[in-house]
Amino acid sequence: MTRTDRLYALVEELRAVSPRPRSARWLSDRFGVSTRTIERDLSALQQSGVPIWAESGRSGGYCLDTAHTLAPLGFTVDEVLAVMVALGALATSPFRASATSALRKVVAVTENRSLRQTADLATRIHLLGDENASAAPDDLAVALRTGQVLGICYTDRDGVATERDVEPMGFVGKGDNWYLIAWCRLRDELRAFRSDRITRTELMIERAPRRMLKADDLGIVEGELRTVGLEQDPL
Repeated sequence: MTRTDRLYALVEELRAVSPRPRSARWLSDRFGVSTRTIERDLSALQQSGVPIWAESGRSGGYCLDTAHTLAPLGFTVDEVLAVMVALGALATSPFRASATSALRKVVAVTENRSLRQTADLATRIHLLGDENASAAPDDLAVALRTGQVLGICYTDRDGVATERDVEPMGFVGKGDNWYLIAWCRLRDELRAFRSDRITRTELMIERAPRRMLKADDLGIVEGELRTVGLEQDPL
């Protein structure tokens, strides 16, 4: 059983017996791993927003608060699979941590039968990536969301490293490569920084001024630039 499968199973096990608790030892015997591994898994689920808490005492253990979880989602198997594939494709992106957390939440509120069918189908799908691809620094997504100026150390294609302050404006993803689109204060112009060449980041206290970014500003000469939002306003 993979860790992802075990996380799914832990939520369902706690949901099935709620409000009764399951001890870490019982769960470790059930899933054939150490109690430390179970405790790490439960902590990860808690951090992703799953309402799990611990009860002390001889009959205590971990409980899932079903009163504060969403009702099972009415996703079809194909819809859950699409979500799983889409979030899995973000493994090297600035949003990988949030993608992992979002997937756990979807899994936690997906009906059992659909989840089992999806898990089976997911074993037949693989994403081919660059074996040398590096994950983007977490600070990139934070800076875009908060509007903070970001200090970076960047190594260009010739191996020359520079330190500069940038104002994050957006991202462009191409395969395993993600590019930070930002106003570079060192060059005083718009620049694209490949995330795997950013070797150090530092979030600054200063908030960047609001700058508009249009697709034409990016100067894309190869490929088609697509947006990731809804095609129509859902409202």
